[in-house]
Amino acid sequence: MVKYARELDSNTKSCKARGSDLRVHFKNTRESAMALRKMELGKAKKYLEDVLAHRRIIPFRRFCGGVGRSAQTKNEGLSNGQGRWPAKSCEFLLGLLKNAESNAEVKGLDTDALYISHIQVNQAQKQRRRTYRAHGRINPFMSSPCHIELVLTEKNSDVKNETDPKERKLSKVQAAKKLRSGSKSKST
Repeated sequence: MVKYARELDSNTKSCKARGSDLRVHFKNTRESAMALRKMELGKAKKYLEDVLAHRRIIPFRRFCGGVGRSAQTKNEGLSNGQGRWPAKSCEFLLGLLKNAESNAEVKGLDTDALYISHIQVNQAQKQRRRTYRAHGRINPFMSSPCHIELVLTEKNSDVKNETDPKERKLSKVQAAKKLRSGSKSKST
């Protein structure tokens, strides 16, 4: 069994998926994954499909050297305006999300209540090719593959706070404000 970077909080309420040595750019995939953090499963899938259709954009925060600007980035909450539509990264992430969703169905989890509790992209070993340069020289032509892992977790149902049976004691200032506002106090 492969070790994940983050242990599951509850094995019965979570499911996971991972891809190793995926032939897709690390930097683009990292930015796409960071855009999906803490997102619900349905919203994340819709978001990636919208990126593939160029209706929404992936904001580039860390690896943003030379990345063009777009007005769509303002909608994603990024002030520098830099973003792209990395199609191949989105397709790989969408495939992993669908795989994790089917893992959740096998486990009997409610797929509507799932959210991405952990997503991580690591650099994989580079693959080497060569490119031919002027004057008979040869330079390396490396690819930057990556490993992706994600964990989907069911949202906990909200627990209501217990109502306090005893009345909270008011300070003198609070009691005076309450008296001035016209509401009756318990002491009279």
